[in-house]
Amino acid sequence: MSGSRRRFLGQMTAAVAASAGLPRALAAAPETRRRESRESLEDLRRILPQVRVRDEAYWRVVREQFAVRDDLVMMNAANLCPSPRPVQQRVFELTRDVDGDVSFQNRGKFGGLATASREALARLMGADADEVAVVRNTSSANATLVNGLDLGPDDEVLLWDQNHPTNNVAWDVRAARSGFSVRRVSTPPAPTTAEALLGAFAEALSPRTRVLSFSHVSNVSGVGLPAAELCALAHESGAFAMIDGAQTFGALQIDLHALGCDAYTGSAHKWLVGPKEAGLLYVRRAWHEALWPTHVGVGWEGAVQAGARKFEVLGQRDDAAVAAVETTVAFHEMIGPAEVEMRVRQLAAALRGGLREGVPGIRFHTPEAAELSGGVVIFSLPGVTAHRPLFERLYEEYGIAGAPASGAFEGLRLCPHIYNTLDQIEHAVAAVASLA
Repeated sequence: MSGSRRRFLGQMTAAVAASAGLPRALAAAPETRRRESRESLEDLRRILPQVRVRDEAYWRVVREQFAVRDDLVMMNAANLCPSPRPVQQRVFELTRDVDGDVSFQNRGKFGGLATASREALARLMGADADEVAVVRNTSSANATLVNGLDLGPDDEVLLWDQNHPTNNVAWDVRAARSGFSVRRVSTPPAPTTAEALLGAFAEALSPRTRVLSFSHVSNVSGVGLPAAELCALAHESGAFAMIDGAQTFGALQIDLHALGCDAYTGSAHKWLVGPKEAGLLYVRRAWHEALWPTHVGVGWEGAVQAGARKFEVLGQRDDAAVAAVETTVAFHEMIGPAEVEMRVRQLAAALRGGLREGVPGIRFHTPEAAELSGGVVIFSLPGVTAHRPLFERLYEEYGIAGAPASGAFEGLRLCPHIYNTLDQIEHAVAAVASLA
C-alpha cells in the first residue's frame, strides 16, 4: 500500500468515526427545534429561513425533516427515497380521515385535492395543468405511452439501450403484438461531450421512426442525455419524443415546455421524496386526442374531455397519496428547485472526487460533466468482477444503502440526495475505499 493511500485511508477512517457521531449530535439538538421540525410545512417555513441557504448547517436542518434511522446512510434515491415528515403527516392525516369515514360524502373532497396536486406539478415542471396526470408511478406512465400510440408494421420505435425495462422491454412486448420494429441506439461509454451522444441518435433516426424514447438520466449508467436537443431531432424526423424522467423528476430543474418533449414520466417516490403510489404523466396538449388510454373506468365520460386527466381513470386509488403530492411539491419549492439541483450535484461531485482520490484505479461509468449526468453515480472497483457482495457489505458493515449495477455497467450505484450530508459522503468514500 502506497504512503499516500495509507494517509488517505487514515483520514477517511477518522472521518468515519466523526460522521458516526453526527446523527447523535443532531439528536441532541435543542428539543424544541427537533419537535418543531416534525410538525408541518408551516413550522418548516419558520425554521429554514433562520439558517443560511447552502451552508452545511442548512442541509442538516433539511435532513432533520426525514425520519431516516440515525445508523443508516440512504444513498439509493434512484430507486426509493424517504419522505419528509410534512409529507408523511399529510398521508397519515388523510388516511386516518378516510378510514374513519369511507362514505362518498367524506371522500368527495379528494377530487379537489387531486386537482391541487395536478396544478402543483404543472407549476413545478413548467407545464399546463391539463397536460398533467397523477398516475401510479413511472412504470404506469410509461405503459400508457407504450400502449397508447397507434403504431403498425411500417413504423419504427427508436430506443436508447440504457433505458429502464419499462421503456425498453415493454416496447418489445408491444411490438410483438402490433408488428412494428424496435431499434436500439448505443452511445459511447463514459461520454465526454454531448455531441457524441447526439451523433449516435442522429445517425440512427430514419424516415420510419415514429417514436424516439429515452431516459433523461440512465439508471444503469448515470449518463444524462441532452434532452432538448434530442426532442428537436425527433421532431425534425416527425417522431414522437418521449422522456423517461425517473432520474430527473425532483432532482433537476425541469421546464417541460422548454424541453419540447411530447411526453415525460416520473415517480414521486424517488427524487421528489413524495408518497408511494403516485407518479407524473405529462402529455403535450397536441397529443391528448391521439393517445389511447390504457385504463378506462368510472369517470371516463368526464375525464375524456379534461385533457391528460383521461389517463387517470385508474379505479380505486390511494387518495391520500395523490393529495399529498401537493404537499410534496410545496416542500420541494420551499427549499427551491435550483437549490435542490445544486445540492444533488454538489453531493455527487464530492462523492466522485472522494472516490477518485481514495480508490486508485476506480472506473466511473457516470460522466464527470454536469450536463452529462445528474445525481446517479455508478462505478466499478479495480480487480472486482462481482460487486453484489460488496453492495451487501456496504449495508451490513457500514450502514450504507446503495444498489448493485450489472451487465455492461457492472459495479456499485450510490445516489445521494438532500437528506445526506457531506460527512456522510466522507463516510461512504471511506467505506468503499476499505472494500477496494
